[in-house]
Amino acid sequence: MVLGAVLALALVRGQVAFGQEYTPVPEEPEWPVDPATYARPTHGATRATGPIIIDGFPGEAAWEEALPITRFITSMPDLGYPATQKTNIRIIYDDEALYFACLCYDTQPDNLTVTSLERDFNAVNADVLSIVLDPMLDRRNAFLFTINPHGAIGDAQAFDDNRILNYAWDGVVRVETQLTDFGWTFEMAIPWTTLRFEASEEGQDWGFNVLRRVPRVNEVSYWSPLERHEYTPKVSRAGTLTGLVGLKQGRNLGLTPYVKGSVASGSGGVAGTGDEVDAGGDLKFAISSSLTLDATYRTDFSDVEVDQLQVNLTRFPLFFPERRDFFIENSGTFEFGDGTQREYRMSVSARDFTLFHTRRIGLAPGGEVIPIMGGARITGRTGQFEVGALGMRTGAATLRPRENFGVVRLRRRLLGGSNVGLMVTHRDLVGEDGQTVRNRAYGADGNFLFAENLLLTSYVAAAEGSNLEGGLKDRLALRLSAGWRDRFWNTSVLYRRLGAEFDPGLGFVRRRGINHYYATFGVHPAVDRFGLQEINPYVMIDYFTNLESVLETRSAQGGLGFTFEDRSRSNLTYKHLFERLLEPFRVSRSDLVIGVGDYETHEVALSHSTNPSRVFSGNVSVSHGGYFNGTQTSYGVGGVWRPSPHVAFDLTFTRSEIALPGEELVADLARLQLSLNPTTELLMTAFVQYNSLMDAVVSNVRLRFIHAPLSDLYLVYSEQRDVRGDLRTQQSLTLKATRLLAF
Repeated sequence: MVLGAVLALALVRGQVAFGQEYTPVPEEPEWPVDPATYARPTHGATRATGPIIIDGFPGEAAWEEALPITRFITSMPDLGYPATQKTNIRIIYDDEALYFACLCYDTQPDNLTVTSLERDFNAVNADVLSIVLDPMLDRRNAFLFTINPHGAIGDAQAFDDNRILNYAWDGVVRVETQLTDFGWTFEMAIPWTTLRFEASEEGQDWGFNVLRRVPRVNEVSYWSPLERHEYTPKVSRAGTLTGLVGLKQGRNLGLTPYVKGSVASGSGGVAGTGDEVDAGGDLKFAISSSLTLDATYRTDFSDVEVDQLQVNLTRFPLFFPERRDFFIENSGTFEFGDGTQREYRMSVSARDFTLFHTRRIGLAPGGEVIPIMGGARITGRTGQFEVGALGMRTGAATLRPRENFGVVRLRRRLLGGSNVGLMVTHRDLVGEDGQTVRNRAYGADGNFLFAENLLLTSYVAAAEGSNLEGGLKDRLALRLSAGWRDRFWNTSVLYRRLGAEFDPGLGFVRRRGINHYYATFGVHPAVDRFGLQEINPYVMIDYFTNLESVLETRSAQGGLGFTFEDRSRSNLTYKHLFERLLEPFRVSRSDLVIGVGDYETHEVALSHSTNPSRVFSGNVSVSHGGYFNGTQTSYGVGGVWRPSPHVAFDLTFTRSEIALPGEELVADLARLQLSLNPTTELLMTAFVQYNSLMDAVVSNVRLRFIHAPLSDLYLVYSEQRDVRGDLRTQQSLTLKATRLLAF
């Protein structure tokens, strides 16, 4: 009995034996190292000599044969120094999967920060380890896998060297974690069918990096180091994973059917009521190692959260982001327009112009659902080209005929992280009279990176259609911009021109008929004293004219931002604004009308947010200034309380008080959300929103059970209530089941 107990104890201790003692890497460099000149590291994966059990304890003998990665270099709080919280990660593979085992040492293992158990949780505010894989070794695109100590997974696709990060992508991954007296451990298996690579019997190299985040001490460290202002996964700065021999992908065919039943009711003349039973499905097929076909039939998005309400106090339309997984997945391939450059300050984003906005498919302008009959999408790369093609068809809906949609995207990679591309979009609808209304848009764009810090971006696009008038110049859009960003400077200039008739039927344009000039100059030096980590003073100017060069908008803004060592932030801004209205406009859903004229105003704003990784975090903001010929005072407050990784409460409230001669307006927007996650497979969110301008209260409860990899059971309740006297309401209850069938 004694001998058996000793052997059992030795076996248990042996399960984490390779991590009990940290083995330093020889030939330590001179600290601090410079990420800009640091030689990109290389590490070899080891073929497994036996089966691997994914249980969070790397106890199999195969792990002992793999060399560890133990040198991690910080980007924060101090750039270029060895990480204070040690990490030991090993990599092996077999014919089925790529395996990772990691021991994350922590000097205070009882104080790990875990904010959520949801898939694709916010990894910025939690203890995590992230793995970056670039199977094509193109140094541009990658897969990202992030794990927290309680086993939650965040997986994403990164496009164009992290310019676009898409968390809607979900891959089949097996992960188990364990909490220990020295920190936490995990094992992860990524099946080869989850990734896209060139199958080969010969050895191949992949781009590879690892990030470790410890928010308690504000430490971010990398195996292949990055600058402070660079974000994971910056693929061009990744290291290299070698030794992968004899890789095979298999057929990579997956079918995900669904079945759903729903009950809807409404009052006050609300449409779309009644009972419904429906079924459909999605198909995913790897045409080649780098091209993927996605097809959908009777597409259903009943499990998607409703849009967050917004208050619009401007004369321009609001932009609502895409939330439907089918359209978000691989969306980076189809990005064209003013998409945000994550590391550069620009005054424009996709909210200003995008040539292809997927919400034009299957959603009316007011958000009403239009049935999607089916469609297909091909994305991937061939040679030096990144390609994308999409075709969809919607059915007829109330007062809307059936429509056809098509998009083709082509992008050619160039040396030095640059690229050029083309895009064509097509939309047509067939009315009851048999007449076809068509809209097409064409575009060419380019992104050119020089000296790793200078980014030149440009595009030219044109729209044509039976509903558009004027010559080509009126239907044209173009942009030229340049930005420089390094560890000290952040400066950019931009010019855009959008014709008065530029209306891509599948895109979004916030403002037409303009010339837009923009310039910003700022610095963001590291301070590392007085409790500060970084300061960011800047100035920026936006200048809009109409196409006759008559000034319409001029905005001059100065700001000063502070980032503190405890990860809290403060910002102070001052803005001088000139607006010339050439025609009156009505403030959305109110009786206020702003008349024609010239208006000059000033505004001061102050905001502060606390460390978001704490059990309780919050933010406050206040601004005061002019609003055309009156004044506007705005307040904002928000708070998140996470008493445990399983429960979170999130509250936000904003109020805008507008005073014009003889008129006043108060616009309130409130949102309360509860997240209750007993496990990483059973997840529940509930929220209620209120918009005073719409007199609307929107509620949503969403229960999700992940019963198998990428297979879900949803129960969703939604309600929209008009709080005015007629008490107009709409309610729905939906039960939906999906199942991934892999072949």
